[in-house]
Amino acid sequence: MPVKQIALLAIFALLLVLLPAVPPTVATEEPQSVILEVDGNPHEYKDFIEKYHPFIEVLQVYDTLFTGLAVRGKAHQLEKIETESFIRKSYPVQTYRTNTEDSISFLKKSPFFTTGTGAEYTGKGVKIGVIDTGIDYTHPDLSANFKGGFDLVDLDDNPMETLAEQGMPTLHGSHVAGIIAADGKMKGVAPGAELYGYRALGPGGMGTSIQVIAALEKAVKDGMDIINMSLGSSVNGPDWPTSAAVNRAIDHGVSVVVANGNEGPDNWTVGSPATSDKAISVGASTPPITTPYLYDQLHNKKIPLALLMGSALWDLQKKYPIVHRSMEEGDIRDARGKIVLLERGAVPFSQKARAAEKAGAAAVVIYNNEKGTFHGSVDDGKKPIGIPVAAISQADGKWLIDNAQDEEWIETVYEEKQDLMAEFSSRGPVTVNWEIKPEIVAPGASITSTVPGGYQELQGTSMAAPHVAGGLALVKQAHPDWSHDQLKGALLTTALPVNDEQGNRYDPIIQGMGRMQVAKAIKTETILHNPLLTFGKIEKMKEHHVYKLKIENTTKKEKEYYFDMAEQKQGMRWDLPASFTIPPGETATIPIKLSVTGSLLDKGIHQGWLTLKQEDLSYHLPYLFLIKEADYPKAMGVEFSLKAFTDEEYQFRMYLPEGAEKLSVDLYNPETLRFDRTIVELKDQQPGLIEGALDKREVGKKGQYLANVIIRTDRDHKYSYPTMINIE
Repeated sequence: MPVKQIALLAIFALLLVLLPAVPPTVATEEPQSVILEVDGNPHEYKDFIEKYHPFIEVLQVYDTLFTGLAVRGKAHQLEKIETESFIRKSYPVQTYRTNTEDSISFLKKSPFFTTGTGAEYTGKGVKIGVIDTGIDYTHPDLSANFKGGFDLVDLDDNPMETLAEQGMPTLHGSHVAGIIAADGKMKGVAPGAELYGYRALGPGGMGTSIQVIAALEKAVKDGMDIINMSLGSSVNGPDWPTSAAVNRAIDHGVSVVVANGNEGPDNWTVGSPATSDKAISVGASTPPITTPYLYDQLHNKKIPLALLMGSALWDLQKKYPIVHRSMEEGDIRDARGKIVLLERGAVPFSQKARAAEKAGAAAVVIYNNEKGTFHGSVDDGKKPIGIPVAAISQADGKWLIDNAQDEEWIETVYEEKQDLMAEFSSRGPVTVNWEIKPEIVAPGASITSTVPGGYQELQGTSMAAPHVAGGLALVKQAHPDWSHDQLKGALLTTALPVNDEQGNRYDPIIQGMGRMQVAKAIKTETILHNPLLTFGKIEKMKEHHVYKLKIENTTKKEKEYYFDMAEQKQGMRWDLPASFTIPPGETATIPIKLSVTGSLLDKGIHQGWLTLKQEDLSYHLPYLFLIKEADYPKAMGVEFSLKAFTDEEYQFRMYLPEGAEKLSVDLYNPETLRFDRTIVELKDQQPGLIEGALDKREVGKKGQYLANVIIRTDRDHKYSYPTMINIE
């Protein structure tokens, strides 16, 4: 069975939610656009195509981070060009779906940002590219700072958000852009920066990694200083194609900020391109926000409410009866003046909310239909819903059904919180290289920003990343000669470690260095270039590791540093240098030695903190190592679909962080769970992206199946990963 170890196509889910794909159209006489990956010089192939395929229009040439061309033509014309020997692969646009000002003032509490001090920074002169769904450059808060960009979906110079007449409208990129550099009624973190939009995700937030990589390339060529990517995939691997492209963009001198993802609170949920080892990967914390709770005084029960995206604010000031209802022929009955409790299910959140609003409900609470909490949106592109809609856990929903519905009246209480980690924020570490991600956090919960037609509150690490992109612009304005490594190092060095509600510091894989403090980054006198200490995977009984910490003294005076005594635990022993000095303007490499006896420690992640001191300043350095096996997935990003421009061949791909001795894909009937057939069997697969092709006869009969991906890493370890696939 032919299998090519190529690492290119990754389908992105904005806010990290990947839904089933709709197969590409097989044949149509309407012109369509594709991106072609080529072997060799793409400019020469542009001339070749224009000469020998005159009905194909060459729209764009990519030669920096990706080697290829964007072309437009009819399906039968594109089929012919695919047969040319220099074409490695074609990538049509496939239909995969994406999923406050108070935060900004909270971040900028410092005389550095007070008008009239003579030391105000606004990001003036810094060019920031937003790779997203586009930007509504007609918005009064964005129009002045918007300077251009490119649309990688329609392949033109108009990176506007998707409008209603073009498909499912979008707003995400405008929200991100406002956090970075709004300058109007709302002020972004860097209101003097120049905004450029690169629309890589089209209607409904749909797009491919090739569009994202092409957008990166265009932004680099356009001379961006900073690129923000509030998007990601479910693949936790450092060498996934978009992570590699981000690294290459940074090698060209551009700083890239990436959202860590919204798949928390589980470990190992960070996804590419946040897995890039050179990017600044950002998790989400809370700004000062008021959280509503349902409160039952009789049982002293408090239930936290998580507002769905697009919901009206929860501002109930008196007790209301709560009633458990279901959708009956599209309606909700007997709900006037009540809080309606609904179970999560197949009916869209917006449809449920509109039915409750029509029935006169005061608010809607949706409880999960499986364990844990969830996130969702009631934004369906129509008129905003006028009542609040919130999510609760399955357990809390069942408690309300048993204890507080019908005749019970329930009140809302409010608590103000700040500087806590958002539960949804994805955790690290990264597989393969075991790096700590996120590296830094910023406000990402309940963030109000610009959207087409006004303002809206959203939450996610998508909202946290642009806070950091804007903060980076302020540091760059203050230090225009600093490199990406210095800019990134300044932000990480001065971050504030975040504690939970009990006052305990969150683990490194939850927060990295902590919450960004941009004012301190601007005036830092020390830069730690690589302060997240990763010692790798311990597989032998005893191992010795040395981490080389780079410390830069940015001042004109000699500085002395020393480590606090590290906690010595059974099975691990630190060997830290005594006090040391660094001359003015110099950078020193300091060895940090760790000896680990694996047999004395539990398997899995081990993490903690070291403290470096310089006079009265303390720098808290997170560390991490692994003992043998850990609970990360052994297969990720499983995809199965018809190959573009054919109904005779299927393609499959998945990411294996450790490779596999054996790999198979078995199909089952999803209703009876009866085994049907095996369609893939491979041996001795190397780590990375596995990709292959099957003809129609190998795949077998049509239908929807439960596909079980079985990975055997060695004789003793076997892992199964079920997923639904549709064979057309």
